[in-house]
Amino acid sequence: MKKLLQIGCLLLLAACGGGSGAISGRAPSNLDNACSILSQRSGYLRAFRAAERKWGVPVHVQMATIYQESKFIADARTPLRYSLGVIPIGRQSSAFGYSQALDATWKEYQQQEGGRRSKRDDIRDATDFMGWYMAETNRSLGISLSDARNQYLAYHDGRSGFRRGTYRAKPWLVRISGEIEARAAMYQQQLVSCR
Repeated sequence: MKKLLQIGCLLLLAACGGGSGAISGRAPSNLDNACSILSQRSGYLRAFRAAERKWGVPVHVQMATIYQESKFIADARTPLRYSLGVIPIGRQSSAFGYSQALDATWKEYQQQEGGRRSKRDDIRDATDFMGWYMAETNRSLGISLSDARNQYLAYHDGRSGFRRGTYRAKPWLVRISGEIEARAAMYQQQLVSCR
């Protein structure tokens, strides 16, 4: 009887343990509608607004960047690399979570701002990280916090890469940054009607 009770408790815990993990592998539907995204994920708007208050990065810039980086999937990872086309040899990079922060950059954030318990698959921590990174980009490179295009170029290639102009040799990245700028403007217009 005791064994049966233990198994029952284990099954109950497993069923209840899904929480946010149950949706972590799925993107919200209708990613072209900011109001729809926010209505599907109740904690998102609070997280975006908290980062906006703390760091000054507008909600629409955060949303457009997260769209590009992870499509709002909490546990997003870069694709696996394969040897001989079939043997997995690891991921393309250590990027993980909503913000696709690399291990080294995330550790820097944890040491300077977020603390050891911050997690890349937590929307509050991911948006705080993004705000922290973009605010430092603003301070060191002078890129406006509202400039989704150039903030993304510096986010993707790093501040020193942006300073050297490494993105100029990547036409695909320049195109993507333009798409992010357009998405940020679209989200900004939509957010007015759903606040």
